[in-house]
Amino acid sequence: MFILLPMDGKDEEESKLAPIFEAKAWALLEVGEGRIHNTTFFDTREEVKEWIEVLVVVGDYEPVMNFIEEQIMVLVAHTQRSIEDIFEAFLFKELMDMPV
Repeated sequence: MFILLPMDGKDEEESKLAPIFEAKAWALLEVGEGRIHNTTFFDTREEVKEWIEVLVVVGDYEPVMNFIEEQIMVLVAHTQRSIEDIFEAFLFKELMDMPV
């Protein structure tokens, strides 16, 4: 499974989740069996060629219609900002569905 995150940088430990229009990089998490197998950073969303199943955004008012049209589930991390915190919240189903 692939999870996409708009981030404020490309440092896996230091970067934080960012609003889509402020994203300096996109983190693609390859996850399975309850852990992150691989994290790859891209400069733009268009560079990502894998089938994205989930997009995580910072708030309810992010511009996500293009992702929804691509059948990508959109979840909101209201308080989580680091990759580890977001993934942990994803595992424990603590991320919120995007209100449509």
